Amino acid sequence: MQRKNKGFSLIELLIVVAIILIIAAIAIPNLLRSRIAANEASAVGSLRTLNTASVTYSTSCGGFAPTLLALGPPLAACATADLIDSVLAAGTKSGYIFSYTAGAAVAGVIPTYTINADPVTAGTTGQRHFFTDQSGVVRADPAAAATVASVPI
Repeated sequence: MQRKNKGFSLIELLIVVAIILIIAAIAIPNLLRSRIAANEASAVGSLRTLNTASVTYSTSCGGFAPTLLALGPPLAACATADLIDSVLAAGTKSGYIFSYTAGAAVAGVIPTYTINADPVTAGTTGQRHFFTDQSGVVRADPAAAATVASVPI
């Protein structure tokens, strides 16, 4: 009596593994590009949120916030206005680092600010660098830290 082997041969398994690797090689770069695009969209949204929070802070407290943390929780008069969440107030969100710089105080009031959003790892968490200030215009630079001279988006 002859036994029939059931199952896959080594060649068949190697072919299946090769096909899976080819599909992965095609899909992974697209996944990474999608993640970068999502991180950049989140950074732009966060800058718009920071602009709104800064204007609200200025209206309520008579001048822009001295630090990014001053816009965050917990609510305690103007020192910490609870206008943004604690993740954004910490300065890092969705693969971007947010740097808030208050302008020089004039008669005890801060009249200007700038915010930069730079990828934590350029090319991996984001491609473009972003900038905004009290004008509310969000600007981008694909190569270096964005400035007031960068192209508006």
